[in-house]
Amino acid sequence: MSEKKLRIGELARLVQVSQDTLRFYEKHGLLTPSLRSQAGYRLYSQADLERVGFILSAKRVGFTLNEIHDLLGLEVTKDDKSCEDVKRFVDEKLDNLNQRIGEMQRIQKTLKTLSDACCGGAEPATHCTILEALNAQAESGPIPRRLL
Repeated sequence: MSEKKLRIGELARLVQVSQDTLRFYEKHGLLTPSLRSQAGYRLYSQADLERVGFILSAKRVGFTLNEIHDLLGLEVTKDDKSCEDVKRFVDEKLDNLNQRIGEMQRIQKTLKTLSDACCGGAEPATHCTILEALNAQAESGPIPRRLL
């Protein structure tokens, strides 16, 4: 007996995403319907259902669609790849994430310093230390140390 094929609405309900999301994945090469019905409806298999699950799992841990495309390439060719290849891919993502976290922490520290330097009073912002610091940065580069 042949396996039951799912139409796009059925697949969308099962994986709890919109039909537009599935079409988006198809447009970007992440998903291809197994078949089309005579009426042109997209028909998906159990393997397609599992592929969408993989895509959603990868998204939840922070992979971009381009990265997911690369991961799917590793998944499809896993007989030709090693765990080292997959680990290297994940470690590169982790290194990138750690760099972004460092950048965000630097931004957080600067914003905290700017906020702490401002009196926050009701007077006009003519001499606001935050605005002065941002203007000084725009003119000369880094925020002057006296304001940090």
